[in-house]
Amino acid sequence: MAYYSYKNHVIYTEDLFSGQPLNRLPETGEVIWLFRRPPLAGRETFAVTDPALLTVSEGPETLDASTPAPPLPPELTAAIAAGRVRAVNGAHPRWEELLNLPPRREKVRVSLLALGDVGSTLAMGLKLLGGDVISTLGLCDVREKVPERWEFELGQIATELPRVEIVRPEAVFDCDVFLFCASQFVPDTAVKKGDVRMAQYELNRPLAAAYARQARACGFRGMFCVVSDPVDPLCRAALLESNRSEAGELDFQGLFPHQVRGFGLGVMNARARYYAQRDPRFADFLSDGRSYGPHGEGLVVANSLSRYDGALSRELTEKTKHANLDMREMGFKPYVAPALSSGALSLLSCLRGEWQYSSTYLGGVFMGARNRLSPNGPALERLPLPSDLLARLGETMEQLRGIG
Repeated sequence: MAYYSYKNHVIYTEDLFSGQPLNRLPETGEVIWLFRRPPLAGRETFAVTDPALLTVSEGPETLDASTPAPPLPPELTAAIAAGRVRAVNGAHPRWEELLNLPPRREKVRVSLLALGDVGSTLAMGLKLLGGDVISTLGLCDVREKVPERWEFELGQIATELPRVEIVRPEAVFDCDVFLFCASQFVPDTAVKKGDVRMAQYELNRPLAAAYARQARACGFRGMFCVVSDPVDPLCRAALLESNRSEAGELDFQGLFPHQVRGFGLGVMNARARYYAQRDPRFADFLSDGRSYGPHGEGLVVANSLSRYDGALSRELTEKTKHANLDMREMGFKPYVAPALSSGALSLLSCLRGEWQYSSTYLGGVFMGARNRLSPNGPALERLPLPSDLLARLGETMEQLRGIG
């Protein structure tokens, strides 16, 4: 392993490299750990928050702080502890673009596509709560008069920011954050059984893919956020389709994995808290529990990390997973809590650099976990995880890989 200077960056790598060798690691500034693996096999850039992340395979172990760390030079260990190290995949054909991540803006421009039940409720949440991080909220919908209706409504909410404006479909990527809330099919309240979310996949996938290709054509470098169901498979479809040429071949010229994010796990964590507040058996979740995985089948709720109980965790998982069906049994569509807990609240926390629940790319799938946007890239929460919980997370990731 050696340090190099390359285009005003400090590179640390074990591979042969064309940069200028350095005798020692500078005491300040970012350090790029340059690794190599096939493009889109995992994350292309991320914050190195623990020495173990330099060697661990991407998967459930990435979330486990018990993973042993490799021996490293003391100065590099100190740089990791100081939050100065970021990983970049040198095997990606556009790896040099990853050397300079766009600076996080104090306030961003948001484009929200589709103002149905979820989209309009999400827009209300962003208008009411997002003035500190959103400058402009752009509204887009292909249905006649729908954007005008919501611009008129939201414009009369007495908050100075964010400003609300109408965005035409061809300009929807003239923003920093794109919110995909569109859907070709939303089951009505007569549907009360099965995985309602996955029933939407075959119809919503082509729609997400079309906007992903538009993002590619625009050279979009902001955040492509999926709120529509099923969140996590649609994230993967958007990432892959944006990286295909017109001939259908992967050419890696589209979105980077860190640009795509799914907002579906926030409401699952909120639902688990709802049940934990009402049943003393689940009370540990309120202080020590965690939620992982997708917004739907494959969800993993841990009743507690320090006092993990497999049976209680699975019971709480089932209650959380089927809360949407309980709402349908009442005769209503379950969209308010998802739009606000997964959508508005989680997105705003993300933009503020705070810990929140959302799905990011991990080992070739989009996996929900607590994470944040750190100054040097996306960072996943890492805590000591029980072996039984790790096994459940492994099953979920394999299940997600099986969705085409």
